[in-house]
Amino acid sequence: MAELKYKRILLKLSGEALGGQTGYGIDVNEAEAIASRIKDVHDMGVDVAVVIGAGNLWRGKQGLERGMDRSTADYMGMLATVMNAMALMDALERQGVYTRVMSAIEMRAIAEPYIRRRAIRHLEKGRVVIFGAGTGNPFFSTDTAAALRATEIDAQVLIKATKVDGVYDADPKKNSDAKKFDRLGYIEVLNRRLEVMDSTAITLCMENNLPILVLNLWDAQALTGALYGEPVGTLVTA
Repeated sequence: MAELKYKRILLKLSGEALGGQTGYGIDVNEAEAIASRIKDVHDMGVDVAVVIGAGNLWRGKQGLERGMDRSTADYMGMLATVMNAMALMDALERQGVYTRVMSAIEMRAIAEPYIRRRAIRHLEKGRVVIFGAGTGNPFFSTDTAAALRATEIDAQVLIKATKVDGVYDADPKKNSDAKKFDRLGYIEVLNRRLEVMDSTAITLCMENNLPILVLNLWDAQALTGALYGEPVGTLVTA
């Protein structure tokens, strides 16, 4: 049997992943499908942590366009990520996967406060850990939260789950001649302004030599294949 290339990962999901066809709200069927993918990886013996966005419930940009205070908009987004985290936790536990939600904003009635050493201990005990509420600070995206948490828990790779099979030089849905990249450097991503993750997240990964793997979570074999080192998606490294 092939040896695992990555034994501890952080999976970054967009909030829209839970939104089904419309991309809005929480679709229970989508939550169950994502939970099934995570369970497959967990059953391989991989430590799995998750950061999920909030775009299916709240888009701060819309509030800002109406003059909303940036901090208020960002805190609303953080709260929405906790709702998504709870939905995913429920879907995982119904499939028999012990899961913990840890929040950067204290809300003890529904989630544990984020403590780095406790998060690592949960992973060592075989639990999936979902990090909610971003970094707990406004002006930072969930991309940056994912890069930060991945670094803190000593993840070997940050996996950005999308609905395309990697990073392209143009939108493959609009341009049939779009070229897919198999590998990219951090600086190249920044210079080309490729929409992998925001620049703060890319820089944090670069400074800590944390690889980013962009793949299609809805390809049944992509995630498990990547963990065995198969050439899947786009790998961003030094």
